[in-house]
Amino acid sequence: MAKDGGPDWNGLLKWSLAHGDGTNPPRALSEEDRKWFMEAMQANTVDIVQRMKEITQVMKTPEDILESQGVTPENIEDMLDELQEHVESIDMANDLHSIGGLDPLLGYLKNSHAGIRAKAAEVVSTIVQNNPKSQQLVMESNGLEPLLTNFKSDPSTNARTKALGAISSLIRHNQPGTSAFRLGNGYAGLKDALGSDDARLQRKALNLIQYLLQNNKADRSVATDLGLPKLMMHLASSDDSLVREAALSGLLELAQDKTSGNALPDQDKLKDILKSRIEGISLMDADDLHAAREERQLVDKLWKECYNEPSSLREKGLVVLPGEDAPQQPPPDVAGKMFEPPLRAWAAARPAPKDDSDSGSEKKDAPPLLLGPGPSSNSNS
Repeated sequence: MAKDGGPDWNGLLKWSLAHGDGTNPPRALSEEDRKWFMEAMQANTVDIVQRMKEITQVMKTPEDILESQGVTPENIEDMLDELQEHVESIDMANDLHSIGGLDPLLGYLKNSHAGIRAKAAEVVSTIVQNNPKSQQLVMESNGLEPLLTNFKSDPSTNARTKALGAISSLIRHNQPGTSAFRLGNGYAGLKDALGSDDARLQRKALNLIQYLLQNNKADRSVATDLGLPKLMMHLASSDDSLVREAALSGLLELAQDKTSGNALPDQDKLKDILKSRIEGISLMDADDLHAAREERQLVDKLWKECYNEPSSLREKGLVVLPGEDAPQQPPPDVAGKMFEPPLRAWAAARPAPKDDSDSGSEKKDAPPLLLGPGPSSNSNS
């Protein structure tokens, strides 16, 4: 081992070159060489399940005991960062419950420190993303209740935003979760979020509203009764381009509902808002026009849906710029994959491996434990 406690990579390289340069026939390793080689290789390997068990033990430890050992809220947040990295694997996410870590994680949603509440919600979001088994486990552990509480009333805007992100991941493609969200007065929380002055919270609320409207037509009357269309019309003029796109997309979803008449109130005001956006788009330079592609298409589609005629953007040639493909039906999905963990997105895009690999360990720097000794090693430092 190297003097700093890390693996002796230089020694391992020299050993490998000396024993495998291709000029000599392979020879049997002595027991001493075999032991040294295995220790060198294992020194930088972390047993993920074991680490999750150690993190679980920390999460189960009372806060006053952690404080007495010098553990700070920032240490806990760092630990949750590590846990989030581990549970990006669906297998590891599901294992968290079996090793007893899910309930204490959900308990952190009620922690007195806003940063810990926010980080715990992030971990929950990663665990349940595209994972029906963990969605069910979180629902059975009453995990939606503290998430709703934090989303609707947490004094920290960041904690509210992270809680909403976790709720979105939890109830997507999860009918019991969606029903529980409605029964928990979740729509009132969405209305409050739209009225906030935080663009991130507004975007997440708009994206979830669009998902709910797309998947349950009955929710459109609920949204209209709560006055959400008026709030979305206001946000269609937001300074934040992503908020504008999400608001326009939600308005288009409502405008396309022909089952109960026009769901959008105050058509004259909407027309003025769209005219203002058309004027703003018309004044954009080339770079901004390309960046506003989704907004251009949404404005044109919403105008046509509401007023049964093309918008002036089409007359000006600004709906589809030279070199762009024509917009497809349905309009761009601005909700998209807002809550998909990057590792799962990467894994979904790559071909499946031919052989199963051991998901229980990865080669990486072993992070320090907050409590107790680090992972045991038989190697000498």
